[in-house]
Amino acid sequence: MEKSKNILVVGAGFSGVTIARCLAEKGYQVHVIDRRSHVAGNAHDFIGPYGIRQHMYGPHLFHTSNARVVSFLSRFTQWLPYEHRVKAMLKDGRLVTLPVNQETLAIVGEENVLDVFYRPYTRKMWGVELDELDPSIIQRVPIRNDMNELYFPNDTFQALPALGYTRLVENILDHSSIQVTLDCSHEKSMNVDYTHIFNSMSPDEYFDFELGILPYRSIKFETHALPVPRVFPVATVNFTHDEKYTRVTEWKNLPGHGDHPSHTILTFEIPCDFPENNFERFYPVKDIERKNRAIYDSYRAMVPGNMTFIGRCGLYAYLDMHQAINSALVCVDEFLAVISHGNV
Repeated sequence: MEKSKNILVVGAGFSGVTIARCLAEKGYQVHVIDRRSHVAGNAHDFIGPYGIRQHMYGPHLFHTSNARVVSFLSRFTQWLPYEHRVKAMLKDGRLVTLPVNQETLAIVGEENVLDVFYRPYTRKMWGVELDELDPSIIQRVPIRNDMNELYFPNDTFQALPALGYTRLVENILDHSSIQVTLDCSHEKSMNVDYTHIFNSMSPDEYFDFELGILPYRSIKFETHALPVPRVFPVATVNFTHDEKYTRVTEWKNLPGHGDHPSHTILTFEIPCDFPENNFERFYPVKDIERKNRAIYDSYRAMVPGNMTFIGRCGLYAYLDMHQAINSALVCVDEFLAVISHGNV
């Protein structure tokens, strides 16, 4: 295949594999590389002890109202319907509904909501006080004036892939024009062999931190198997205490994740700055003064014409899975439109 049809995709998460599949179906030869030893990025899952499925990098719950995204993914998986419910554990051990609804308000008192649910979580999750964080982050989990118990009440499609996210991604990559190389970090010398590079790296890392470091928050995980059939009534429980843990996931409470009769598996999450966790980048830090965004914009101005940064790290944006996939689909549309006009 001539070089004009060769594409490099850096990262085998949802953004990268969506672009890879779409371009392969348009006649491009696509090489997908990933520094990790597995595909599916942070959505990677596996069958652990006692036949219980775990998500290696924390729970991933698919939800959207975007019909195009659902249509694309449904080509590669069957679905298990699932509406996510979350509880918060108060300091006395009681469980209340989160996002805060009218029942939760009655239990903790409206005047205590910020101090119980938002300030401790913000301090642990983001390493800053509530007033230092961009309000849009907090608004992702709004206080409700009804008795709703669903975490994503407004999304029309909520489900989990029947055989897991890793199998879903493997199916997306199963195309004769897609080559996948794992345990492979990107080197700039690779670029010469491709007409275009779709890069999910963080731009500061790609440019050797020339303009400064883009900060991220990361997550460490502690997983424990317990000899009891079940611990919690829901899959995810957030903590309101001042200890290091933000939440716990009980995997068997998710459909299709196993149902061992005598054991359950819990994964606890500990937020930290990304250098404390082998530089695993999870969440861009959206500071209220937008200093980090200014650094990102400066890097963006340095990007060569034959490269597009994609995904949560590449765009330095807090993206859910459906948003990452939709962004990738739009990216392909724009790339093909430019090609069709002969501008590449």
